[in-house]
Amino acid sequence: MTGKADFFLVGLSHKSAPVAVREKVALSGDELRDALVRLHEFQGVAEAMVVSTCNRVEVYVYAEGQDPGRRFFLDRAADADGHLYEKSGREAVRHLFRVAASLDSMVVGEPQILGQVKEAYGIASAAESAGTFISRLCNRAFATAKRVRSETDIARGAGSVSQVAVELVEKIFGDLKGRAVALVGAGKMGALSAKALRDLGADRLLVTNRSPERARALAAEVGGTTEPWESLNALLAHADVVIVSTGAPTYVITRDLAAQMMKARRGRSICFIDLAVPRNVDPACGELENVYAYDIDDLQKVVTQTHQARAEEAIRAEAIVEAEVMAFSRERETRAALPVLAALRRRAEEIARAEAERTLAHVGGLLDEKGRKSVEAMAQAIVNKLLHGPTARLKEAAASGDSDLPGAAAALFGVDVPPQERGRGQPPEAASAAPEHPR
Repeated sequence: MTGKADFFLVGLSHKSAPVAVREKVALSGDELRDALVRLHEFQGVAEAMVVSTCNRVEVYVYAEGQDPGRRFFLDRAADADGHLYEKSGREAVRHLFRVAASLDSMVVGEPQILGQVKEAYGIASAAESAGTFISRLCNRAFATAKRVRSETDIARGAGSVSQVAVELVEKIFGDLKGRAVALVGAGKMGALSAKALRDLGADRLLVTNRSPERARALAAEVGGTTEPWESLNALLAHADVVIVSTGAPTYVITRDLAAQMMKARRGRSICFIDLAVPRNVDPACGELENVYAYDIDDLQKVVTQTHQARAEEAIRAEAIVEAEVMAFSRERETRAALPVLAALRRRAEEIARAEAERTLAHVGGLLDEKGRKSVEAMAQAIVNKLLHGPTARLKEAAASGDSDLPGAAAALFGVDVPPQERGRGQPPEAASAAPEHPR
């Protein structure tokens, strides 16, 4: 990296893009790790992290600019361009803190997002794309989220996306007694939804997955029974509610499959809750008579009903976030001044030591050991007194966001900051340049 770096965010979420766009850029597993490595290899990128969930895909980089983040999206979906939001510096820091604290979630206060951000940081760390800046940033974001949850009631009554799905089913069917629920896939949100539906009176939970082992494990967890994946058609003929949450990149339930299923059901109503991104249920299924099909964006209609009740707690949570953003920014600016302060003190001590040695050489044997130590201590005391004021002013300037004063002080006193110290407390962009993007 050759230029000055800053922190940038480029992303899209349920607020800016429909699921039809989000599913084109969503990544997970090895695909996410590979994309993160390629992002880190862009020219000018010192550090990188990608948060990819069903509701958002966000690219965070400590870099010379935000272009790598934009290319990350546009290389995957050209139509993402009109849905992207971009932030930098303190605004990007604030956004990450709000995301971790669940203030930007579809369901404000839901607990899953913090775990998803932690997972994103873990993947970035394992890929060696998260350095000292992102590490400090994420740790502060996690601490902020913890404060919000412990000091406000933002999470009280705030269900997760899976709980909102349950509310939707309850509104459609009312009493779930005698109903059968099918869980297609082993997604965590699907499991939570199935448990909640069972608690509301659903008599049977039927679990199917391409992996028989995962199906059995999930059935044991939710108190259901397993069905072979090959029997999906028959399973759909018996279930009243079908919660779909697989990692498949395309539709698991197509319109043709749903039409065949409805013939076997003789017209009995069925509800599909598609929690997957990319979507696993063809939206066209909802065009069939007595078929209700909802995807992750449809849940937003239920979510909006809970926002007003938590508005006051959200204001308190926003105040906590803002305080943490300011504290992080002050700490960041102060760190930026530390290499200059260290170099300045080192230069002053070198001069003082040389002058003390010259003085002691002149006086020869006139001083005993105690006298020699007194001269050396005097020289060090002069250094401390002279640098006390400049040190305090440099730290204050850095904390207030004045990034010019440390550089001016270095030029004024003629000190050089060694390369190995320029990266202390910040990404080592001065120590090595990132390679060109391989394409």
